[in-house]
Amino acid sequence: MLSKQMSHLKVDPAARQRSKLIRMNKELPGALVEEIGGTIGVMEEHVDFLKERFSLITMKEFKENKEHLADKIVCIFNWANKPDVNSELLKALPRLKVIASAGAGVDHLDIKMISSYGVKVANTPHAVTNSTADLAMTLLLVAARNFMEAHQIAVSPNTVRFHANWVGGDITGMTLGIVGMGRIGYKIAQRAKAFEMKILYHNRHRRPEEEKSVGASYCERLDDLLQQSDYVMLVVNLSPETEKLMGKHEFQMMKPSAMLINISRGLVVDQEALVEALETGQIKAAALDVTYPEPLPRDHPLLKLRNVILTPHMGTATFHARRIMMEDMVQNVIDAINNLPVSYEVIMK
Repeated sequence: MLSKQMSHLKVDPAARQRSKLIRMNKELPGALVEEIGGTIGVMEEHVDFLKERFSLITMKEFKENKEHLADKIVCIFNWANKPDVNSELLKALPRLKVIASAGAGVDHLDIKMISSYGVKVANTPHAVTNSTADLAMTLLLVAARNFMEAHQIAVSPNTVRFHANWVGGDITGMTLGIVGMGRIGYKIAQRAKAFEMKILYHNRHRRPEEEKSVGASYCERLDDLLQQSDYVMLVVNLSPETEKLMGKHEFQMMKPSAMLINISRGLVVDQEALVEALETGQIKAAALDVTYPEPLPRDHPLLKLRNVILTPHMGTATFHARRIMMEDMVQNVIDAINNLPVSYEVIMK
């Protein structure tokens, strides 16, 4: 039985009708997943919902019985970047139609290579927007108010009084620089406006409507944003253009009192340059939901710095967000199986 969190899980009426058409077949379409449950498998709360529409086949089952199962698999549910999608796997799945990837980022998938096999790729960009924007503001607030140290002071057995001169940073009236004004960046800007922050943004293209809505100012040059911002928020997709977007030069442009928040991808930041900037006081602190690799090696310098807050890539880790992600993934697959336009298909540009 579905958990309470999944009890309202549904697809739109048109997708539900297409799902009924699928179930009229003698055999449900095969869906390849890494595993069920565990640390990288499909969430157990989603399993009953999926089994109503698909025959779930784990990678272990597939590897043990390729000859029998290969022709049954028409879709892959790519959850937590698993299963690994490579040429060997695609060659082994002659009836594969679509790879449904959880989340907005698809940098872990070689779209061009996958498309060469006639296979579609679809993601869930809208499902992750609010939860990721919420986490971004959480990291900003926690870093600004020095929350981690405050917690330790409050719970420490050595604390006998709270020092009147212990303070954190301000939010209201401060300047937030958003690097990447897409769906999530705009949601962050809306939240920052409620905190009465001054909002700057840098983006490939100017966004006049978003500017007007939240009172943001456009910085054509990234350096201009970095020099003025008290908090720098990274919200870009990973691409060859954004890999190591933040490096030694960029940290030198930031205020010594500024903080970096990264909710995009770990590779957007040159981590060696970040460690140096934090150790030498070029910037005050960093709050990172993403790193490279994930998790970091247990002896990595970032794990030892007091002015770093790390979270385990949890931007979409809410019951509601994960529910909507699964709904969208299922609808993408049902559309592809029925040879209909796929709502969130990722197209190579």
